[in-house]
Amino acid sequence: MKTRVDAALCALALVLATTPAMAYTGPGAGISAIGSLVALVCALALGIVGFVWYPAKRLLRRAKRKQAGRSEPGTPA
Repeated sequence: MKTRVDAALCALALVLATTPAMAYTGPGAGISAIGSLVALVCALALGIVGFVWYPAKRLLRRAKRKQAGRSEPGTPA
């Protein structure tokens, strides 16, 4: 317990003791960073959609085949 309190106090002291960097980020670097962030978010979103969509598509296709098999006249159910 004491080590967590010590670590929290040390982290707080480091955060409060920081000074401004006085650095300049040009427009090219800013646009590149924003573009990279957008690309990362899109890649993660498409990965999640693909991970969810493929099994859902298979289930829908399977259900459609079962329903089409039942509705065709002249085929035994």
